[in-house]
Amino acid sequence: MRSQPAVEATGLEKSYRGKGKGAGKAPVPVLRGIDLRVEPGTVFALLGPNGAGKTTAVRILTTLTAPDRGTARVAGYDVVADRRRVRGAISLTGQFAAVDEKQTGAENLRMMARLGGLSRAAARRRAAELLDRFDLAGSGHRLAATYSGGMRRRLDLAAGLVGTPEVVFLDEPTTGLDPRSRQELWQVVRDLATQGSTIFLTTQYLEEADRLADRIAVMDRGMIAAEGTVDELKSLVSGHRLDLVLTSPDAYLRLADRAVHHAPGSLTLGLPTDGSAAHVRALLDEIDPDGTEVARFALHSTTLDDVFLSLTRSSAHSDPHPKESARV
Repeated sequence: MRSQPAVEATGLEKSYRGKGKGAGKAPVPVLRGIDLRVEPGTVFALLGPNGAGKTTAVRILTTLTAPDRGTARVAGYDVVADRRRVRGAISLTGQFAAVDEKQTGAENLRMMARLGGLSRAAARRRAAELLDRFDLAGSGHRLAATYSGGMRRRLDLAAGLVGTPEVVFLDEPTTGLDPRSRQELWQVVRDLATQGSTIFLTTQYLEEADRLADRIAVMDRGMIAAEGTVDELKSLVSGHRLDLVLTSPDAYLRLADRAVHHAPGSLTLGLPTDGSAAHVRALLDEIDPDGTEVARFALHSTTLDDVFLSLTRSSAHSDPHPKESARV
């Protein structure tokens, strides 16, 4: 028998009324019937551009808003009918650290533990455990206002783990962090997964999903465009990418719709290929039979960026047209 999923959603839909004059009364769909399944003890990443619906999906799964249609269960509980039980089984870390800057790191954690029902002595022990676990033991006596961005994020995540949740929701947790702080938080997530926690991660950083996630779902305009492991998603585009530097804007525009990688400033396009010599030759012969439109080319392995751009091509983030400065 298959184990009960840590997170399961079927046909989730959500719309919001438009804002401002002229917006009209018609609701704007944000989620258009998404299905999700996350197995216990895994890291699941939900990718998508701004406005794709990632945060709305997390808000529904964490009981902060109700779906218009569809059902969802987290830790075995219905997110609408069993809101209290869901909330007791999860933690949520949002895009910005929610810590009290006027308290020390230790005081923040002791306060959360006391709110969770622990005795004064138990709260002190739990705070000490978490400070040590998140490499904050030496800074626990300092006011949170003096913490770096990465330290605040670790403290915020530690506060969410006071009650040992079954499912940890991380909504774009590394937004605004410098590369070193991002790497430190990635290690925290790896450690949590190793210890058996289920992690539901939303992110715009493709490298983050590539490094951390067991499975990835790509959202675009309120729908799941694709789901699978990193290798499975890469196979949807192709095993390799042939980057072509074109000789003119006209040649670039003629081929732009076929590309999964766009660099208009350098007139470079990346086309999917299986990487074989036969297929590369066939592509070049098809694209440039006269040998006048391709200045040079290079073969690369497909990246998660290629998958993301290919699956979210309809979004406003994809702009295949040449401009004065390069945009990918």
